[in-house]
Amino acid sequence: MKNNIPEDGSMLPLMEEFYTIQGEGFNTGKAAYFIRLGGCDVGCHWCDVKESWDAELHPLTSADKIVENAEKYPGKAVVITGGEPLLYNLDYLTAKLKEKGILTFIETSGAYPISGSWDWVCLSPKKFKSPSPNIAQHADELKIIVFNKSDFEWAEAHARTVGDKCKLYLQPEWSKSQDMLPLIIEYVKENPKWEISLQTHKYLNIP
Repeated sequence: MKNNIPEDGSMLPLMEEFYTIQGEGFNTGKAAYFIRLGGCDVGCHWCDVKESWDAELHPLTSADKIVENAEKYPGKAVVITGGEPLLYNLDYLTAKLKEKGILTFIETSGAYPISGSWDWVCLSPKKFKSPSPNIAQHADELKIIVFNKSDFEWAEAHARTVGDKCKLYLQPEWSKSQDMLPLIIEYVKENPKWEISLQTHKYLNIP
């Protein structure tokens, strides 16, 4: 048990849960139920949910209750995010979601070993804490946040670690979009294995 969180994943620190439209990456535009878990030690200075970092601020919630809530909505896909969701054992939660016919997606920095059963893994590594060994082989999608020019070289280094079928995305950090997006556009035109991801939910003004 870590910080009173059961190691079997039956209880998890839930920051928020909401039904919305996936705004980023491969699954952009799809209805999904978001489950945001509290707790993160990656520490991105541009993180837009820093209130998620301290797990103790968020109530331990039954995984069964989370599944019950997700099941109420017509969009049968769940995105588990954070914070850093792989701080916790997600085997139980994902097994219960799959029992209900719900697709399981995760967004992770990869800083911790993978747990859970996933239909889609979005790996978004951060410079502040290196990915766990072997996690790249599980990635269906590699999403690199571009904050400055050096991030293109860093993106290519991570692209060499994922499988051939992994989708590659470059996404401007929101506060730097005006500066970085023109560079990303030119980079993708020159390197078409990459695609552009935008935070469309921010343009749509939805969660």
